[in-house]
Amino acid sequence: MPTITVRLDTDIRDAVQARASAEGVSVSDFIRTLLNEAVVPVRKDERPDELAPESLTTKERNTMALLHHILARVLPEDGSSTDGIGSRDDQLERARVLEDGFTTEYWVEFAGISPELSRRDSHRVMDILDMFRVTGHSMRTLEERGAPLDEHTARTLTYQGFDLNDSLESKMADYVRFLVEDGRWTEQEDFINGPSRGNSHSKNLEIYLRMLAEYRSIAARRIGRDILSADDLTAIAAEAIHPTNRHHSTSSS
Repeated sequence: MPTITVRLDTDIRDAVQARASAEGVSVSDFIRTLLNEAVVPVRKDERPDELAPESLTTKERNTMALLHHILARVLPEDGSSTDGIGSRDDQLERARVLEDGFTTEYWVEFAGISPELSRRDSHRVMDILDMFRVTGHSMRTLEERGAPLDEHTARTLTYQGFDLNDSLESKMADYVRFLVEDGRWTEQEDFINGPSRGNSHSKNLEIYLRMLAEYRSIAARRIGRDILSADDLTAIAAEAIHPTNRHHSTSSS
């Protein structure tokens, strides 16, 4: 077994020797145990507690515990509620956790809370939906005028959802659903309620942001004009291809 030499102040050395003697072990075994505890990772908790705070203030604990006691009084003693808040005993148990300060059990209080979608990303979602609203309206207008876009370009300029396997995009997809169900961007209702349920099955955010940058540039030059031209739409769709792949794509075509 490899050895490590550590220099200690005399008082620290004496304290270590005293602790080791009190526990009936050698100094080496005592120090080895402390080092193992310091460097060996604590087991990963399988509960979804990443959003639970490591600590709560006394006021927070008292307030939350009181709420659980109130719920325990109004719930039937011999059954659970129908809305997922548990039984009377569940509420009393949660109150005890808070009153006794069992921090590793706080996760239960926050089990139904999702990570926040930042204001920046929320506005990105709305801007993306706005872009597809305009491209969709423009494509329908061009088709009515007898100048439809090709199928591939039209599909690229149609909202294809977000990747539900990506944490950020999944949150964005949830926000899209909320916005549509709230009566905004209702043109996406059939898509989010269709077979895919709004799941693109591949990451789309970077693609949408490149398209959005081009859309904004075009919109800034066409103030007051709601309909984008075929050239404008083609330029926006071209941004779906990553810059490093555009030369190859052009050469292949």
